[in-house]
Amino acid sequence: MTKLSGPMLQPASGNAARQAVVLLHGYGSDGNDLIGLAPHWQPVLPDAMFVSPNGPEMCGQLAYGFQWFDISFDGDRLAKRQTGVLRARPVLVEFLDDLWSQTGILPEQTILAGFSQGAMMALHVGLSLPKRLMGIVAFSGAFLPPEGFGSAAFAKPPVCLVHGDMDEVVDPEHSADADTALRLAGYDVSYHVSRGVAHGIAPDGLAFASDFIARVAQK
Repeated sequence: MTKLSGPMLQPASGNAARQAVVLLHGYGSDGNDLIGLAPHWQPVLPDAMFVSPNGPEMCGQLAYGFQWFDISFDGDRLAKRQTGVLRARPVLVEFLDDLWSQTGILPEQTILAGFSQGAMMALHVGLSLPKRLMGIVAFSGAFLPPEGFGSAAFAKPPVCLVHGDMDEVVDPEHSADADTALRLAGYDVSYHVSRGVAHGIAPDGLAFASDFIARVAQK
C-alpha cells in the first residue's frame, strides 16, 4: 500500500506535540499548499504538529501535482467520486494509524481538514472511524457517506463545512446537503457560506473555521 508523506511543522510552542492537524490538499495540488493554513491555527493550537501529506497518486489529468483519486469531467462524476474515495480510504486510514502510533497523539486530539477533493476524503474517512476525532474541517467539498453511516459503529466528531456560493468546480449544494444529512444523523455541524466566493478559501471562511477549531480545542 502507498505510504503518504509531505511537509510537516512541529508545534509552535516548542513543546512535544500533544495534538495533530492533518491537512488534505485538493486535486492537482500537493502538501505544500495546505500547510500554509498552519500559521492561522497555531495560535489556538500551539502544541499541535501540522502535517500535509501528498495524495497517493500523481495527478492523472495535469502535468503536475497529486490526487487522492482520478476525476471525470464527463459521464457520471458522482460514481467516479464514490469509487475513488473508497479506493483512497485505506491509504489515508493507514497514514492516520501510523501517525497516532508513532507520536502517541490520540484521535480525539486530531483535526482532519481538507480542501475540495481533500475535503471529500476528510469527511468520508473522518466520519467512518470508530474513535472520535477532535473535529473535521471541510472547505469546498462534498460528503460521500461511508457504508453504515449513522450506525453506532462510527464516532460522531464535530464537523465544520465552508463553501463559496459561486463555486463552479464543486457545487455549493454539496455542502448544504452534507449539513442537512449530518444534522439529521445527530452530528454537531457548523456550516458557513462565503458570499461571492468561487472555488477557494476566503478570509471569512478561514475565520469561521478558525473559530470552530478554537471551540473544539477547549472541549
